[in-house]
Amino acid sequence: MSPHFPHTESPSAELSGVTLSYPKGDTVLKGLDWRLLPGQVVGLLGRNGAGKTTLLETLLGLREPQAGTVTLFGQDALLPDDATRARIGYVPQQSDLFEAFTPAQLLAYFRSFYPRWNEAKVDGLLSRWDIARDKPIRKLSGGQKQRLSIIRALAHEPDLLVLDEPVASLDPAGRRDFLRELVSEVLDRGATVVFSTHILSDLERVAFNLAFMSGGRIALQAPLDELLEQVRAFTGTVTEMATLMARLGAEPLKRTALEAGRERVLARLPADAALPSGVAVDRVNLDDLFAELT
Repeated sequence: MSPHFPHTESPSAELSGVTLSYPKGDTVLKGLDWRLLPGQVVGLLGRNGAGKTTLLETLLGLREPQAGTVTLFGQDALLPDDATRARIGYVPQQSDLFEAFTPAQLLAYFRSFYPRWNEAKVDGLLSRWDIARDKPIRKLSGGQKQRLSIIRALAHEPDLLVLDEPVASLDPAGRRDFLRELVSEVLDRGATVVFSTHILSDLERVAFNLAFMSGGRIALQAPLDELLEQVRAFTGTVTEMATLMARLGAEPLKRTALEAGRERVLARLPADAALPSGVAVDRVNLDDLFAELT
């Protein structure tokens, strides 16, 4: 489980009131607020087309929003200095490797840009992930290319590591190994790791923070174990639900209208809330949360 850092700690990245529209007029980010702290591993969840890639690119200063601010380690994300750039690692959804290079040549090239480079980690991962150092990158499999992108992003020990669908080309064993590597980054160095994925089972392997993206905003972010403990689905009349939510001090997350004046309310309870008897209530799992909140 990732360590808990105090919320007074300066965020690694912060987005405030960020709005971004595509040239055709589709608004993808709508007044979005998001804060990433040291020591967090955050899984970004959203439906296909929800704007997860756009959000990550905006976070990194690769896209300029029409409104709002984005900071990385307190600096404007669009104008980071070299020292701040050196603290960031990024694995895009489509690998941008130099296909004519060998892995050894690629990594030697990138090593020249970073004052902090862990050669022992690079060698260890190349061996463990079975990547031939001297084979042209174009001859590597899709999974090997993805692993090489991850090694390149980890090599300079970034304080903020951003990965867009990093496990899409990996088999289940490769995904497990990759997740272990990410968690060790956090536990060893207090780094911030954020990655988008649609493979829910991967998120359940570690006590991640989950961020649910819906309607151009982060609808909710919290540790997975907290959500599974505190979120429940209640069913009753609209009046009963309003009274119950007020009495429990619960935070309604999603309301679904049913027949005959009834509704289903997904709500987050305070940590010490005691459920009254005689109420129709169900526990939820990660699949339920994804379906309801994205």
